[in-house]
Amino acid sequence: MLISEIINTNIPQLHLQDSVAKAKQLIGDFKLTHLPVVAEQTFLGLVSEEDLLDVDDEKLTIETSQPNFIKQFVFEDLHMLHAINYCNQQESNIVPVLNRQQIYVGVTTAPLLLKYVGEFTGANEMGGIIVLEMERVHFSVSEISRIVESNDCTILQLNTISNPSNGIITITLHVNKKDIATLVATFERYEYQIQHQWGIQHFEDRMDENYKNLMHYLQI
Repeated sequence: MLISEIINTNIPQLHLQDSVAKAKQLIGDFKLTHLPVVAEQTFLGLVSEEDLLDVDDEKLTIETSQPNFIKQFVFEDLHMLHAINYCNQQESNIVPVLNRQQIYVGVTTAPLLLKYVGEFTGANEMGGIIVLEMERVHFSVSEISRIVESNDCTILQLNTISNPSNGIITITLHVNKKDIATLVATFERYEYQIQHQWGIQHFEDRMDENYKNLMHYLQI
């Protein structure tokens, strides 16, 4: 999904001659960490709540904080992951968006990004989750896909996190079935290291085992 598809049109913009009091009020009303400052269609930067709180005289204009404005932005034709990276790096819950002509388009926000990340990762679709760990040299997407498909499952999402200090890679698999017992068993048969798993695993078998345990307890 492109950033241009997830612009939040409700977020106000500030101008250099707006007062610090107005900026603080808007940041509080919209529960933001920053607000964009714009001159006509030119993006001047983000002013932060933290910088505004350092200004004692609220009648002053936000122009007094201009040296501290965050000048970085993202282009509208980039993937939304660039916007998420911006939030992380700038510690901001809004992301200023410009087109390739350097014209200010608007902003996207962390809550809006979170909503679409849910769709992007398949989090909105129920299923099982398996977390594997292995050395990077043993990581093979094709083999993992083959194992999943051989168990009549489909991968909804596959994410990896690498630990550069030891070369270990963590793979999180989100599959379309809740009952992942057979799939887990197959991974174990191929000597995969399973760190975590979430799903329905032979619920009826567990119920039967619990029933037998209860009968045994009642006979004591």
